[in-house]
Amino acid sequence: MMRRNLALLAIFSFLLSVIAWGREDRLTNTGITPAAEGKVGSSTDRNGNTAIEVEVKHMASPESLTPAETAYVVWVQPRGKDPDAVGVLRVNKDLEGSVKATTPYKDFDIFITAEGTMKPERPSGMVILRGTVQREP
Repeated sequence: MMRRNLALLAIFSFLLSVIAWGREDRLTNTGITPAAEGKVGSSTDRNGNTAIEVEVKHMASPESLTPAETAYVVWVQPRGKDPDAVGVLRVNKDLEGSVKATTPYKDFDIFITAEGTMKPERPSGMVILRGTVQREP
């Protein structure tokens, strides 16, 4: 009986860790900065929200774009809703950057735009990378 309970506990623990385990999705380059690559990792935090971490490399500085911009902004857009800015992506001298954020949504599109300001009200048309995150509710 004790062995059976331990086995059930082990199986339950494994299944729980698989459900909460993070996943990683690649971001698609739109061609504005051809060398840019990105990925988004997502997991469920302790409050049931989706924690995301966006990582990019080979990303040109926004000032070097034509037209020159001020910042890269990460947006989350659930189906049928307006996009929300979740963070400013800062690119270092090695052309790499990352941003961590949390959203209550489980299924959403995620994209990075070049913007003329750090706090835009809505995304510009200059989408650099885009992707989709789908997590089980």
